[in-house]
Amino acid sequence: MPVKDLVHGMNDVPERISFIASGLPYRDYMTVGVLVKSLNLKNETNIKTFGGIIPDNWIYVHDKSVKMGRIQVFNNWSPYMVKDVTNTVWLGLEYFCSEGDSLWALSDDDFAELAVSEMLKMSLIKSRDDVLDFHVERVKKAYPAYFDTYENMPELREYLDTIQNLYCVGRNGQHRYNNIDHSMCTAFEAVKNILSGSHDKSSIWNVNTEKEYHESK
Repeated sequence: MPVKDLVHGMNDVPERISFIASGLPYRDYMTVGVLVKSLNLKNETNIKTFGGIIPDNWIYVHDKSVKMGRIQVFNNWSPYMVKDVTNTVWLGLEYFCSEGDSLWALSDDDFAELAVSEMLKMSLIKSRDDVLDFHVERVKKAYPAYFDTYENMPELREYLDTIQNLYCVGRNGQHRYNNIDHSMCTAFEAVKNILSGSHDKSSIWNVNTEKEYHESK
């Protein structure tokens, strides 16, 4: 649960704690999954892929002329995510936004049309006829942000840790940009605390605080 929502749902919270929680910022997220016949991109690597497509899982978009932020190629996460992995490609076109803004307010059809038009602009596909299907998802509070009252997070954490049977885990539970592995690790540490009867929450909060990133070890 997002820390902001957690504190808002509690009774008799000190005014200072409520102020910190209310000021925690987030970035929201929209994505459209687009099924296409093929990509207008060549695999110029020696990496073998299904259908000979590019080998990337994620591609960050730096073109300032489009709003798209990132592209996922689901075929490369797992061939089992695509019904016809040889002849079609499932793309996830990601957009970073704020809940209620002009992008968030678009209908699914209009959002998909924006995404397809940007695919054409960047020459990811040759024509609209390459698009077979689409699906839109909106994710609130996808990314905890590190400004506004975030600098007071230690104060908020100290208060929350006084509640013995409350365990703050995951990305939103700790207002920290944890990946899925780190998020699961915080849950594992919470379970250890429950089983041992420990009220020291430090092992939960210490996940993902080392300087080296896990996946690079």
